[in-house]
Amino acid sequence: MSEPRRLLSGRGLVESPRWHADRLYFSDWSAGEVISVGPDGSSEVVARVASLPLCTAWLPDDRLLIVSSADGRLLCRDPEGTLATYADLGRPGWNDIVADGRGNAYVNGAGFDPTAGEAFRPGSVALVTGDGSVRRVADDIAFPNGMAVTADNATLIVADSYRHCLVAFDIDQYGDLSGRRVWADLGDGVPDGICLDAGNAVWYADVPNQRCVRVAEGGSVLDTVMVDRGAFACVLGGPGGTTLFITAAQWQGMTEAEMVAPGSGEVLSIEVDVPGAGWP
Repeated sequence: MSEPRRLLSGRGLVESPRWHADRLYFSDWSAGEVISVGPDGSSEVVARVASLPLCTAWLPDDRLLIVSSADGRLLCRDPEGTLATYADLGRPGWNDIVADGRGNAYVNGAGFDPTAGEAFRPGSVALVTGDGSVRRVADDIAFPNGMAVTADNATLIVADSYRHCLVAFDIDQYGDLSGRRVWADLGDGVPDGICLDAGNAVWYADVPNQRCVRVAEGGSVLDTVMVDRGAFACVLGGPGGTTLFITAAQWQGMTEAEMVAPGSGEVLSIEVDVPGAGWP
């Protein structure tokens, strides 16, 4: 496999890549910006939200959901660019989000603030429905990170970074979760952002091991893309859905004043064989 190509550089803690309407979107947590990137690498800021984390998901009707973790709100950006509150999440400290094909959104969060040195408590996943109601649907995820929903809207997969695994749940017609199971044991893998492909495999980004890894259900490694800094998240997109976009930066530590080296954030891309599927 060839080396990843640099699409954009000079950013901060870059995360939450999303492919939508022939463009790549990602968040720069350091700058509090959501950015859109065209095929030629030109970029524009589409939203500014002072929050860390700062993750996003696209609804089926082309509205963009943005987790404003700092004040415990889920924001919605309409196609005209207006931001409004979509749901009150009830507390600060939320992390990743994925929206499925039915318009349900899943938001997760740790049970403690690692940046403040708090004692460990496991995290959870909440369901946000179209009317803005919020309810907890999963507990005991040690450190919940990236999430993905299969193309049939039947399965939610959650990256548990601290337990080095991907956890799967069945999704019922109301969006509730059941049938919890370990979808893949990753050994020394530390999964952050994830995405699914049409081969029923998951790509996961791994910060400490500076790589993105494609795994089958059960954990067999199918492919690996190495990078020269921490890989925070990945998504499949591009014209044929076979471009793997990776957000990466030089990791310095959770309790450092700057968690990544300033200006080290990059968006990378590389062609792979199997196109993306499901959400994000």
